[in-house]
Amino acid sequence: MARHIVARTSDIPPGGNKVFGVDGRDIVVFHVNGEFFALLNRCPHEGAPLEKAACVARLTSPEPGIYQRSRVGELLRCPWHGWEFDMRNGQSYFDPKRVKVRSYPVAIESGEKLQKGPYVAETFPVHVEDSYIIIET
Repeated sequence: MARHIVARTSDIPPGGNKVFGVDGRDIVVFHVNGEFFALLNRCPHEGAPLEKAACVARLTSPEPGIYQRSRVGELLRCPWHGWEFDMRNGQSYFDPKRVKVRSYPVAIESGEKLQKGPYVAETFPVHVEDSYIIIET
């Protein structure tokens, strides 16, 4: 699996998302509750952009009239027809065995751990002495 560096964590504010073109696909990365999730930016129903989806909570009911919210912001509600998907794995709640949004693993790594590019410009030490710039070659 190829790795793609797409952004700094600060580029996507909490509760926000951003779309990246990766290998010809639009992938949307969500920042929810301190975690990042990546999904194909296309609802499997009719292709709505999931970057426009509402990030909602899971709502359950142990008995009539009692409701409990959990996993706030981790479920996506398609902007066109309201289909809902789990942000962690792309699973739908409408038809979990057949309908799913492709999800991608996300890793957060420090810049120091990332591999350096193959192209490096030649550098020279620089010293400043009495307001004169001196370059060593």
